[in-house]
Amino acid sequence: MTALSNQERKRLRRIGHALNPVIMLGNNGLSEGVIEESTRALNDHELIKIKVFGEDRDERRALMTGLCDATGAVVVQQVGKMALLFKKAAKPNADLSNLVRFAHLAD
Repeated sequence: MTALSNQERKRLRRIGHALNPVIMLGNNGLSEGVIEESTRALNDHELIKIKVFGEDRDERRALMTGLCDATGAVVVQQVGKMALLFKKAAKPNADLSNLVRFAHLAD
């Protein structure tokens, strides 16, 4: 996935502020189930918030990088244990896409 422009990143952060985490990474790390669920969530919602548990900052960053590599997503923002991931859907679903549902927040 290509890098996001500053304007696009700002727009996605405004939308992401209203989201709750849908994926939580724990001590088990990146399992096949977590990757599959993350891929499904990204395909449905395009923009998701995830929470990575653990005290080691480098370990959290490594988990985030591994998840992005496995799903093809890009990190929009990472603050502490929370991260916002984005992956443009080939055919967005207007009922599920957070970009469509929360478009009023991006103005």
